[in-house]
Amino acid sequence: MELNSGEVRPPDHDHGAPLRVNPRHFNKFSGIPANFGKTSIGAGQEGEETRRAAAGAPGSRDSRGSRDLSEAAPSTRSPSACAEGRRAETVREGESPFGLLYGSLRGRVVSTAHFCVLMPSANASRKSQEKPREIMDAAEDYAKERYGISSMIQSQEKPDRVLVRVRDLTAQRADEVVWIRARVHTSRAKGKQCFLVLRQQQFNVQALVAVGDHASKQMVKFAANINKESIVDVEGVVRTVNQKIGSCTQQDVELHVQKIYVISLAEPRLPLQLDDAIRPEAEGEEEGRATVNQDTRLDNRVIDLRTSTSQAVFRLQSGICHLFRETLINKGFVEIQTPKIISAASEGGANVFTVSYFKNNAYLAQSPQLYKQMCICADFEKVFCIGPVFRAEDSNTHRHLTEFVGLDIEMAFNYHYHEVVEEIADTLVQIFKGLQERFQTEIQTVNKQFPCEPFKFLEPTLRLEYCEALAMLREAGVEMGDEEDLSTPNEKLLGRLVKEKYDTDFYILDKYPLAVRPFYTMPDPRNPKQSNSYDMFMRGEEILSGAQRIHDPQLLTERALHHGIDLEKIKAYIDSFRFGAPPHAGGGIGLERVTMLFLGLHNVRQTSMFPRDPKRLTP
Repeated sequence: MELNSGEVRPPDHDHGAPLRVNPRHFNKFSGIPANFGKTSIGAGQEGEETRRAAAGAPGSRDSRGSRDLSEAAPSTRSPSACAEGRRAETVREGESPFGLLYGSLRGRVVSTAHFCVLMPSANASRKSQEKPREIMDAAEDYAKERYGISSMIQSQEKPDRVLVRVRDLTAQRADEVVWIRARVHTSRAKGKQCFLVLRQQQFNVQALVAVGDHASKQMVKFAANINKESIVDVEGVVRTVNQKIGSCTQQDVELHVQKIYVISLAEPRLPLQLDDAIRPEAEGEEEGRATVNQDTRLDNRVIDLRTSTSQAVFRLQSGICHLFRETLINKGFVEIQTPKIISAASEGGANVFTVSYFKNNAYLAQSPQLYKQMCICADFEKVFCIGPVFRAEDSNTHRHLTEFVGLDIEMAFNYHYHEVVEEIADTLVQIFKGLQERFQTEIQTVNKQFPCEPFKFLEPTLRLEYCEALAMLREAGVEMGDEEDLSTPNEKLLGRLVKEKYDTDFYILDKYPLAVRPFYTMPDPRNPKQSNSYDMFMRGEEILSGAQRIHDPQLLTERALHHGIDLEKIKAYIDSFRFGAPPHAGGGIGLERVTMLFLGLHNVRQTSMFPRDPKRLTP
């Protein structure tokens, strides 16, 4: 039996031939007992028709044993039987099992004048009644046009329909009829109604499909069986609720569904459950509930990025870039773009990716440093750029990546490199302020899964010299040499000491040892072991490294030779300073680190959309 728009067809039936009904077909397709055609209907002549059929009377059966309803002559029946026949005669298709089964086949009113019907007795098996009931239910689906799976959108048409954002579903829209497009986050059927949670990015709303004027039982069942993560278009009425819906971002309203269409159907089995992916680790450990590990997240990054936490993280990260660009443009900086394929290692070290460049080798830029300085020499005065940076460091720590996004600044100054230090520090402070003002929703969303204290900073920014930091560490029991660089554990310890003493998560460390800085760093004129260089820290981890650059070609040549750099490979760089270069300084910021540390997260891979490290090159 095949249901199609309320139509039910017996198999292998020729539409042009007379309709023949075999009792076996009744039993097989309609669920009516097989003894239907042999039941004595009543006293007198009601049973005559049955006896005539058994005896093979003319007009009762054809040679195949099936009764030809189009040729059969009416029998003489008792008044009660005739009344029953007349009642059945007025039945149209869709109102009785016979009309439903055979009437739609012929596309006309079904006449049952040639036979009388006795419905199964009360003690007939439940199974024999299920099929007719299901068929009648299908015929009575008054909402069948209000739900279903839409055809693929191939830009066939452009309907005049406005889709409302889920975040805009508030009490102010109460009683409005709206359309939304969202993913099915969860579904739960309960009796004649189904509750859905519809998610759009980091916002979600509860929806109710309930049997009524706009929804049939079949529509409720359809909604309850839509696979999670499927995309649906929903028309519904916004209703306020008496009790806040704590599990949704839109807590004051729910959507009473009138229409629901599947736009894109997800596969039934997901590689990870989004509810597990946003569960705090502490809660999972205490309650024994599932959480999702980092590798599973990264292997299925497209699904993981749908979580409310990931949505919030990368929207906030986008805000950092926007605020960085906005602040510097307001300060008179010019945005530039620099090459990423270069002829020599930009940092002068071995941690560089070599690539084949036609018949020669080239390198992926470790920094836009050299090109930023060339732009200063070309009188741009203040420049910045946002772009990828590559580091071939076989480091698998929580804060290192082989490719990250660099936020780089360079500017000419008048007399002292602290002019630049203050400008960069103020830029970061403006970013922190902007994030706290504009991205509170995202910050709170991330904090639900990863609780963290609010980020603190001072105005003006705290600046310590390297020797002061060494003294603090030595007081805490750390043994370090004067020209030794900070290790990661010592950086974190220093951050805790600074927080205890100055109550800030952001500070500047100035005057690093010259021995631990790149060849282009300007030496301190008062102490040749120190340099005019600085790092900036958030929550005890470095997020920016910068310095005054050497702008004298002779000194630059000497420092390059000291670091063992082939002068021929950086000839163009050195030559750019031979025709007059202003004093200048700058720095490079790691976008992923800033995001991670501002939110108090524990791994830079959480803030890299598609991270690259020594062990991961996909997706």
